Amino acid sequence: MRILVTGAAGFIGFFTAKYLLERGDTVVGIDNFNTYYDVGLKEARASVLEGYGNFSMVRRDIADRAGMEQLFASERFDKVVHLGAQAGVRYSLENPHSYIDSNIVGTLHILEGCRHHDIEHLVFASSSSVYGANTTMPYSVHQNVDHPLALYGATKKSNELMAHTYANLYGLPVTGLRFFTVYGPYGRPDMSPIKFAKRIVERKPIDVYNYGDHKRDFTYIDDIVEGVVRTMDNTATPNETWDSAAPDPGTSRAPYRIYNIGNQNPVDLMRFIELIEENLGIEAEKNLLPMQPGDVKDTWADASDLVADVGYEPATPVEVGVKRFVEWFLEYYKPEPEQSA
Repeated sequence: MRILVTGAAGFIGFFTAKYLLERGDTVVGIDNFNTYYDVGLKEARASVLEGYGNFSMVRRDIADRAGMEQLFASERFDKVVHLGAQAGVRYSLENPHSYIDSNIVGTLHILEGCRHHDIEHLVFASSSSVYGANTTMPYSVHQNVDHPLALYGATKKSNELMAHTYANLYGLPVTGLRFFTVYGPYGRPDMSPIKFAKRIVERKPIDVYNYGDHKRDFTYIDDIVEGVVRTMDNTATPNETWDSAAPDPGTSRAPYRIYNIGNQNPVDLMRFIELIEENLGIEAEKNLLPMQPGDVKDTWADASDLVADVGYEPATPVEVGVKRFVEWFLEYYKPEPEQSA
């Protein structure tokens, strides 16, 4: 197949594109290489992908309407995996306009491209952040998600609504995936694993919010990618039993599906930090702080629908995932010996 992967120089986009390339698909990646975090890491991911003969990278912003129209018209994609977005909950408090430009305007351009060019299936990234103020655990796609706590979550909920309208109006098969705390090699440096590891090897205190009283459904990147690709291969279809008198938020009478994709096994934040400490061989000094604005206390994915529909089966225990992450971290960042001794 010929597949467009947006955000291909990003964390999940990189590994998804790599998986597709290795199974023999032709992949066109698109990324704007913005400076939200270290562009060098994005270039490192891109350089790996560019080593494949069946890959090409388009350096363009998905918010560029004319550019996206030209891309869809010239490339004739079979399927689209839309992972490009302005990420980060906390940054959305500082720079809200970038979330509208990328996550709302950019996603509209993807939907329009799919609509006008007979795309077989669009899979797009949503987020566990849509659950917002919900406290019923585990989070289920059959719950309403009408109380986001930060603009990032609101844009992802908006993406789900936008996608549903295109499924309804134009018969475009769309599937949204709500990711839960993805970690692993080549991970985003604005997320806690790299932030913690860097400060620990530098012998600097790490900031631990809500005094460490958090649980997160940490999900290893390999398990995420398997779920993304299985979903892409399983084209969304209408739910023939959908009832407008008791509407199910996770399905529709249109060819639309929403799934949680997570490890289904929440881990105490302090345990996650402990595993990083053990693999680095350094005990962290912890700066315990109150909850941050826009944050949630716990996350826990009910991924049973994804398990039932596509055979998703996360297989990486957090002990194994953190070990692999730290091995990559030490190899990639090469901290000074006196720091990591």
